[in-house]
Amino acid sequence: MATGSTPVGIYNELIQIHEEEGLSFKNVVTFNLDEYFPIDPKSLQSYVRFMHEHLFDHLDIPLNQIHIPDGSIQEEDVYSYCEEYEKKIEKAGGIDIQLLGVGRTGHIGFNEPGSRPDSPTRLITLDKITRKDAASDFFGEEYVPRRAITMGVGTILKAKRIFLMAWGEGKSGIIRETIEGEIRESIPATYLQEHSNTTAILDEASAAKLIRINTPWLLGSCDWDDISTRKAVVWLCQKLDKPILKLTDENYNENGMADLITTAGPAYNINIKVFNQLQHTITGWPGGKPNEDDKYRPERKSPFPKRALVFSPHPDDDVISMGGTLIRLVDQGHEVHIAYQTSGNIAVFDDDVVRFADFVIDYSEAFGMKEQKAEKLFRKVNEFLKNKQPGQVDAPEVKMIKGLIRRGEAKAGGRYCGVPDENMHFMDMPFYETGKVKKNPIGEEDIQITVDLLREVKPHQVYAAGDLSDPHGTHRVCLKAVIEALNVVKNDDWAKDCWVWLYRGAWQEWDVNEIEMAVPLSPLELKRKRRAIFKHQSQKDRPLFPGSDAREFWQRSEDRNRGTAEAYDQLGLAEYEAIEGFVRYHF
Repeated sequence: MATGSTPVGIYNELIQIHEEEGLSFKNVVTFNLDEYFPIDPKSLQSYVRFMHEHLFDHLDIPLNQIHIPDGSIQEEDVYSYCEEYEKKIEKAGGIDIQLLGVGRTGHIGFNEPGSRPDSPTRLITLDKITRKDAASDFFGEEYVPRRAITMGVGTILKAKRIFLMAWGEGKSGIIRETIEGEIRESIPATYLQEHSNTTAILDEASAAKLIRINTPWLLGSCDWDDISTRKAVVWLCQKLDKPILKLTDENYNENGMADLITTAGPAYNINIKVFNQLQHTITGWPGGKPNEDDKYRPERKSPFPKRALVFSPHPDDDVISMGGTLIRLVDQGHEVHIAYQTSGNIAVFDDDVVRFADFVIDYSEAFGMKEQKAEKLFRKVNEFLKNKQPGQVDAPEVKMIKGLIRRGEAKAGGRYCGVPDENMHFMDMPFYETGKVKKNPIGEEDIQITVDLLREVKPHQVYAAGDLSDPHGTHRVCLKAVIEALNVVKNDDWAKDCWVWLYRGAWQEWDVNEIEMAVPLSPLELKRKRRAIFKHQSQKDRPLFPGSDAREFWQRSEDRNRGTAEAYDQLGLAEYEAIEGFVRYHF
């Protein structure tokens, strides 16, 4: 058994089969891959707790048939404990089915770079990247244990059947190395290539960098349509560092694209077609330009002005990911609404709450006011935070204050962009409100809240986050809520004239070959976008959950926007300071 977000869907399915179809697990014996050391089995981050909450408490596996490494044993007993763990696996007849995820370092279990292919169950020191990735679960990297007990690579490779699972864009790089790279100690997951019965189960996003998905023309003949042609031409330009209109027949022939030249050539014809496709994605009018021919524009000209509804998973994703376009829509006279889908309350430092509490208390004392309810509340909050343990779930009052801090910042950012207060909607979707990094599954109430807002605004444009590399999964869940809500309303009269645009920027960017609407930003507009992001003061300098990217969000955003503009420029198109890219979603 594996832990983490990767296998949760499988565990949910097993529970459903058990409850609805009566499948018994009484004869199943389980061995978990790993556990932090030291850690209390009852702590929020313990894999013992994870497995019981996500699987074992819902099945009929006898407790004496469940084995999870014990992170609470004495250090001097670890070696003998690991030996005994190996013996228990052998006594059970060996592992029949091994479920695996893969970490960004290429670890399987907690077998970090440098692990040998014959390594047994043992105590290991965690890689810095692994600890950084786990920081959100522990509410700070400083609280992540430095070591773990892990089943060894050798133990894993003895399994009769292995399933390696990966989901999302964030795993695409390591999946490419695992499946197509050289077998080496620096990426332990590559040892799986030598196993006789391993299957990789991937979604489209995690498989995106595999040759058969990313550049299938390098493997043989390819079905050439407009999408694959555009992707291949952009790839060829970037590989050869040449603009589109300078590509030659020889460039195509020498890089696995001879059949494209044969069917659609010569190069000049292909170059012109792709160049025009990319040229037509660029528009300074994201809401459509009135009284102009819109045949070659990404957005239609009518109606004008439009109602645009921007969904923001966290209270700052709107300005981080599409702040320039948001400002442009307002400046061009459209009616812009922003829907903040979650409160974002777990991403506020306790220090900020204390600062706000001190302000209320000092304000009351400065004006000689009698102790008010608010002051009593903040004194209670201060007392809670003084005694709060690392990883402890916030008290309801603390969560409320943190949510209000994020809400105030969102209002400041929205106002700076020119959006009136009445057009800012705080949805506070219930799935998010657990007080923990781990969220609840999306529910009917989350979808209904979204449906109600869509029917209230009746937008001509919807903007939603397609930034699925968000390591905490909030973007993915929020997008699912929007898509399911759109499917509910799709037969409404207004919905038949509603276009949906997906943005990125907080965690990744669209590739040029994917972009269907490119909104160029001038240097001044980029500065305005930065100032809007700066309104989110609690996320400035060092956000609580920065992910694997050490840059601040405004730096990531600007670098990605400038990178997109540079990519267009290198392809031979117009040169801009920055570009925000969007992909249209058809519902």
